[in-house]
Amino acid sequence: MTHLVLIHCPNQPGLIYKVTGVLFRHGLDMVRTGEFVDRLANQFFMRSEVIGEFDAAAVLQELRQALPPTASIRITNNEPKNIVLMATKEHHCLSELLVRHEFGELNARVLGVISNHEVLGDLTRKFNLPFHYLPHAGRPREQHEAEVLAVLAQYQPDFVVLAKYMRILSPEFVAHYTNRLVNIHHSFLPAFVGASPYAQAFERGVKFIGASAHFVNEQLDQGPIIFQSVMPIDHTQSAAEMAQAGRDVEKITLARSLKLVFDEQVFVNGNKTVIFD
Repeated sequence: MTHLVLIHCPNQPGLIYKVTGVLFRHGLDMVRTGEFVDRLANQFFMRSEVIGEFDAAAVLQELRQALPPTASIRITNNEPKNIVLMATKEHHCLSELLVRHEFGELNARVLGVISNHEVLGDLTRKFNLPFHYLPHAGRPREQHEAEVLAVLAQYQPDFVVLAKYMRILSPEFVAHYTNRLVNIHHSFLPAFVGASPYAQAFERGVKFIGASAHFVNEQLDQGPIIFQSVMPIDHTQSAAEMAQAGRDVEKITLARSLKLVFDEQVFVNGNKTVIFD
């Protein structure tokens, strides 16, 4: 079985030597590894895929002794992640993820779907998954978010995915899932944040449209970016045609970003990410 050794710590000379030495002494074979040093922030990142029989607790203890005291160290066999999807009315991102999940392409277990509208209920139930309709109309935001959090608490997900969930979440909600809440934004951030990005792009006469998947933080569309994609357009396309084309970009961008996250290829580095692809 392949295991992952994931390390994030302050940089100092000899870190790769120290890590590989520990792994060698425990008889582990490194089949793939990546390292990166953010010199401005003085941070070191390392992701190693290893094979061999070993005592994970003993390896972890020796790594902690060898690395800086504030080091974040994880050893995992990269099991599928438990996730809950949240959506509103648009089907393209949700359906893409449900199909990929059905055919084992996500390294994740979809536990259920939450929506503030009933529109996507029939689609979800076709995949034999629970659908939780939690309407927001007529409810204070705090009450509605409390209802959503209560459902999420039943599942205890590793990640929550906003598959075109078209409501702004409060900082208090986001704080429950720091670096575990993934959103798809329908533009190439940091351009055209907020609502109606395709109308904004049309008015600006852009030549490319794109999509950005990012972790959610307390600032609207400002969280660490995981993956982005673009596609060319031209002056003949209306805002509606651009939006239709953009849906294809959005669903692929979200699926690609989730594969990176669920395969433990993403490290959060302040308000940026380090990706080992």
